[in-house]
Amino acid sequence: MTAGRRAAAAAGRGGGTGPAAEAEARRLDASDPVPSLRAEFHVPPAPGGAYPEAAYFAGNSLGLQPRTVAGLLREELDDWARLGVEGHTRGRRPWVDYHELLREPAARLVGALPHEVVAMNTLTVNLHLMMASFYRPSGERTRIVIEDTAFPSDSYAVASQAVHHGLDPADAVVRLRPRDGEEHLRTEDVVAYLERDGARVALLLLGGVNYLTGQLMDMAAITRAGRAAGAVVGWDLAHAAGNVPLRLHDWDVDFAAWCTYKYLNSGPGAVAGCFVHERHVRDASVPKLSGWWGTERATRFEMAPEIRPPASADAWQVSNPPVLALAPVLASLEIFDRAGMDALRARSGRLTGYLADRLAPIPGISVITPSDPAARGSQLSVRVPGTGGLDAGALVERLAAEAGVIADAREPDVVRLAPVPLYCTFHDCHRAAEALAAITGSA
Repeated sequence: MTAGRRAAAAAGRGGGTGPAAEAEARRLDASDPVPSLRAEFHVPPAPGGAYPEAAYFAGNSLGLQPRTVAGLLREELDDWARLGVEGHTRGRRPWVDYHELLREPAARLVGALPHEVVAMNTLTVNLHLMMASFYRPSGERTRIVIEDTAFPSDSYAVASQAVHHGLDPADAVVRLRPRDGEEHLRTEDVVAYLERDGARVALLLLGGVNYLTGQLMDMAAITRAGRAAGAVVGWDLAHAAGNVPLRLHDWDVDFAAWCTYKYLNSGPGAVAGCFVHERHVRDASVPKLSGWWGTERATRFEMAPEIRPPASADAWQVSNPPVLALAPVLASLEIFDRAGMDALRARSGRLTGYLADRLAPIPGISVITPSDPAARGSQLSVRVPGTGGLDAGALVERLAAEAGVIADAREPDVVRLAPVPLYCTFHDCHRAAEALAAITGSA
């Protein structure tokens, strides 16, 4: 029996309601082997006065601000004020090498070698830079394969890449769909497609965790199948980085990109991350779009007209990194280094399992995220098909206004709840389940 089910059984069917269930949630918080780091984050206040802080379940959309961010930003602003341009070489953290500070913690986070990762740009920009290098349609091998419920930006990006190469996206872009009546792509179906039609696939680009359903893909198995089919395999890790343990190097992934403003708590529009496997970073023949920061550091300021790319993911950098935007990423990665992804993953499983059990008996809703804990991360997507006349957006508004529970909606009928292990608690999950039951029941 899972920790969530044990808690639910102790408090009554589905975790029960009222004081007994709340006491059980508090007991679970007090006894969890991986304590919450909630005190290290700014948590929004809750309206109404029942609780001082919100139960924040929107970290899969925008993570909370670490309390150390303001101090790091003040230091960079102070160096700018004191030193001006000399801050590039004389600052507390010299700006010319600032992105290097993120390299090793980012590599640990995604299971990479340090020279395989770089912090740069934003997610879709990085995907375009990667596709400029690795989507090379030729002969019959022209297809880009994505999931049908890919985030819209990915859909737009791959379609535009097809057009850029003179192809019709209707033919070049393949959208893999679940079986009829199912919500999720089965790994065996993805593998079967690659075994059957892989000779026509130039690029496989799936989301590591699906933004809509919360499904965690079997990235290792799918990568093996894609590479065996002769395709390049890339991953969009927007909802996976900082959410689930990753082993990009060992899985033999060709490239990956991720944002840092969701589970990585680095602020709206924060600088993103990118991975390129070392077999590519050491291959000077790989084409790439280049810029000043993509040349080797030792000769960068010689201002030579010929680029000399380093044998690292830095070769894909185009512009100098925005230091003020990198400081929050640095603050966040320090927290992840200290907490450890394996410990966070274990806590995430307990929180998400407990919330799933509390949601299960609520009538009129259904959880569309996989029930298998190994096939999901820190997100439960709840379908509310017109419950009492409430669409997803209206329900999310009521959760915030009436209970201080902050979630997000994906119209028309999905509410996403992410019990992020860094700062969410069992008591937060209790509040969310109680509020959802009360609102849907009254509606």
